[in-house]
Amino acid sequence: MRRKAIPTKTPKSLSPGEEAFALHCRVERLNPIREYAFHPKRKWRFDFSFPDAMLAVEIEGGVGGRHQRVGGFAGDCVKYAHAAILGWRVIRATTAQVMSGDAIQWTLEALNRSTE
Repeated sequence: MRRKAIPTKTPKSLSPGEEAFALHCRVERLNPIREYAFHPKRKWRFDFSFPDAMLAVEIEGGVGGRHQRVGGFAGDCVKYAHAAILGWRVIRATTAQVMSGDAIQWTLEALNRSTE
């Protein structure tokens, strides 16, 4: 009897903002965990996380995307509320804020506060 091949899960491709933020992290010698499942019961994930510092960075999609629609926005509010309840700090950044360097600067400042 032949076994069926089990399909492997294709990793999520990075958006331009996520790709740029990942590059900024490499330049700053940061090693965030990608797609970190932070909740014990839900399948929520952070785009980038620094679990030791309880810091997450979410790169928000463009205008008109899923996160801008009522259902997506409301779902994100629930996700971020539960993250806060669990003690996470979440930096939300747009692609433009990543490209300008703001997002990595905010991340570095937040990480520095974690070690004070």
